[in-house]
Order: sequence, then structure tokens, then C-alpha cells
Amino acid sequence: MRRKKILTALLGVLAFTILGFLTMGYHPGAEDDGVYLSAVKSDLNPQLFPRDSDFFRLQLQATVFDGGMAKFADTTHFSIEWSELLWQFLSLFLILLACRSIAVSLFAEQSAQWGAVALISAMFTLPVAGTALYLADQYLHPRAISTALILFAVSRILANKSWQSLPLLILAVITHPLMGILGLSFCLFLFFTGHPRFMSNTTTFSRSSAVLFPLGWIFERPSPEWHAALNTRSYYFLSRWTWYEWLGAIAPLVIFYGLWRIARSREHPLLARLSLAIFLYGCFQLLVACIALEVPAFVRLTPMQPMRFLHLIYIFLCLVAGALLGKFVLKRSTWRWAVFLLVANGSMFLVQRNLFANSPHLELPGIVSNNAWLQAFAWIRQNTPTNAYFTLDPHYMSAPGEDFHSFRALAERSELSDAFKDAAVATQVPSLAVIWNQQQLATSGWRRFQLADFKRLKSQFGTNWALVYHPAPSGLDCKWHNAALAVCQIP
Repeated sequence: MRRKKILTALLGVLAFTILGFLTMGYHPGAEDDGVYLSAVKSDLNPQLFPRDSDFFRLQLQATVFDGGMAKFADTTHFSIEWSELLWQFLSLFLILLACRSIAVSLFAEQSAQWGAVALISAMFTLPVAGTALYLADQYLHPRAISTALILFAVSRILANKSWQSLPLLILAVITHPLMGILGLSFCLFLFFTGHPRFMSNTTTFSRSSAVLFPLGWIFERPSPEWHAALNTRSYYFLSRWTWYEWLGAIAPLVIFYGLWRIARSREHPLLARLSLAIFLYGCFQLLVACIALEVPAFVRLTPMQPMRFLHLIYIFLCLVAGALLGKFVLKRSTWRWAVFLLVANGSMFLVQRNLFANSPHLELPGIVSNNAWLQAFAWIRQNTPTNAYFTLDPHYMSAPGEDFHSFRALAERSELSDAFKDAAVATQVPSLAVIWNQQQLATSGWRRFQLADFKRLKSQFGTNWALVYHPAPSGLDCKWHNAALAVCQIP
């Protein structure tokens, strides 16, 4: 009977993982994956990126993610494309399995347990207020693996097996240091809220190291170029947040405070404990974030993005909301479940199709894309020398139809820094800010460039190839083009 229950639970989680994966879509090489996928490919083939590897290598020196993925692909003889897809699916599965484990501890009703899993599955791509994060990304990110480990650690603490959470949290930290440390911080609050003396005195706070990061370069003195890179990210600054972003940050804390009081009065001790831990953790981390982001002396901590503590809170918000919805509304009604799944997953699916409107919803290995940019990246990857050094529009990620895919990760060639993702890396690694700023100044006005401008870039930086809009400026030796773009050598 126990084996049957375990198998049923695993099959149920697998079904919701498939549904969630189909809802959120899959877009390798997009956004942050421009950093992580480039690093993995560089580990597998050190000849790649001879001119610009610092734009992903330095940021990842505190994580084992890229090395681990490269080792997995090398050991299994899977291509990196299939390896990333497998781990993306496995990460989503583990997140949902951990959420169900937590829900089982909190709620006896199966409708509540599966309601929690169902809502998390549908809301994988729910934005977290003011942080530029989703609950889970549409590509493999070490944050997803770290999140799964943190959630399993939480389930172990709720099961009064706190000692089992320690190795999980250590793995979370070395997979994604910032999120792992935030998870450790939360687990400290959750552990101490289970202590009778703590419950009788809720003003006791445990110490947290949420804004620490084990890299020496974070203490380097900021340069003007670093400040220029920092200013490309408005969500780094609380003073620039909109009212609805502040609502998204404060409302969950109010909700969990109210839920703590309700659960305590109705003798639901584990839900009360979790809600209190979330509330105290949120208040503490919000205070830390306000100090780190608004006190000038701590400006170097800004890129650590301490407001990302909200990521874990949003996961718990969806988990508890789904459980309560399942317990009090959906229950065992088939038609109610059908309507809920259709509305929740259907609405999130439409949002994702609008976000990646010019790309396949599932960019699976081997699929030929109609996206003009992805076609150009594929031709470059297959037909240009490994040591080719490209220049392209520094704002190409936000160009119409590009859908925020990374040239470096997908074309597998070196490039002059871009204005979007490389700016974020430059805020993390101050030594790169000068290089980033120099290249941004040199490529300013890129859309108006003529042959003389490309020759200037070649003389200044050594770039010998260009990805330009079609028709290309006269004088470039173009080898390929489609309706939107051309790949050319710089004479």
C-alpha cells in the first residue's frame, strides 16, 4: 500500500510537471541563460570564446553549476542541448515534489495537497515583484535546482528532521550562492519558530547572512563605469520601484501575518509556524534590503539584489493559496478542477506566447526556428571560425523579433559586450565595468554604422565579423543573409 501511494504521488507530480512545462515553454539561451549556457559550452570546448569569456566566467566562479553540467554531458555522452532539457524538466519535477511534501505536512486533505502542486505548476512563470525573477525560468537556471533543494530542506524541518536539511542547504549554496544563502536564512527562522520559547516570544530574531557573497571582488571600490552599468537596472533601486511593485513586496507579508493569526487560533500549528517564519523572514530581509540598497556606504551590495528574498515567499504564497483553494473550493469536483486548470494554465500560456511571440513555444533540440535571429545564430555557429570575433547591435536582445536570445550562448562566438545582459554581469564584477563601458561607447549609434565604423572597431578591438541588419552597409563582405539580417566579414 505504501509503495502504491508513493508511485501514485510520483505519477501525479510527473503529470503536473509535464503540464507546467508545456504551459511555461522552453527557451534555452534566453536572458540569463546567455551567461550559464556559455559557461557550460566553454567548459566542454575551451577553444570557444577566446576574447570575451570574462563576461560569464568571473560571475560563476562561486558555483559548481557550469562544471557540473559539463561533467554530466561529458560522462553521459548527451549533447549539451539534451542535457539542459533533461535537467530543466528534472528541476521542475523536484520543485513540485518538494512542494507536495510540504503540502502533505501542512494539510491532511488530498485536494489541498494537489491544489498546492497544481497552482505552483501553473504559476512557474509568475513574476516576483520588482526582482526581474520568475518562480522558475523558461530555461535551465541553477536557481531552479537551488530552489528545489531549499524546499526539500523546508519539508525536512517541518517533519522534525532538521538535521536532514543541512546537506540540502549546503548543496543549494554551492549551486546558486545567493539563493542558497537566502534559503538558509529562511530555514533558520523556520527552525527557531518550532522552538517553544521562540513561539512565546516572537520578537526573537536569528542572525542571517543573506547579503554575503563568497567572492573577494565584491569589495572593490566602485568606478564611474560600474555606476553606469548599475544604472541600467532600475529594479536594483527601491526608490525607483512603482507603487504596484511595493504592493507586491508588502502584501505577501501582510497575508502571512494574517494567516499566522488565523492558523494559530484554529489550532493548525504547522501552518502557523510556517506563516510566522515567512513573516519574520520577510520583515528581516526587507530591513536588510532597505539598508543595503538605500545607504550610500553599502552601494557595492546593490548587485546582490537582496530583494530577491521575495522569490521564496512567492513560492510559499502560491503553495498555500493552491492548497486552500483545493481544500475549500475545488475539493473532489472534477468540473471545478477542469475549469481551474484551464483558466490558470491557459492564461499563463497566453502570456508566454506573447512574451516569446517570434519563437517556438518549445525550443527543443533539433527544431528549426523561423526566428530570423536564431537562424543567423545557427548559421554563424556552423559556418564561421571558432575564433571569430563579432560586433552586432549592442541592444540586439531587445530588437523586434529577437525574444531576448543570447548571441554568445547560441552562436557560440565571441562578441563585443551587449547593453543588456553584459551590463548586469559588469555590476557583479567591477573589473569588467571599464571594458563594458568602453565597448558601449565605441558601438554607440551602431544602427548608423558604415564601413569606416566597422573598420574602426576592427582596429580598436580586433573584431573581424559583423552581424548586421539586411541589407548590409556597402563594403562589407557578406557571406549569408535572410530577410532581416546579414553575416559579413569586416575587410
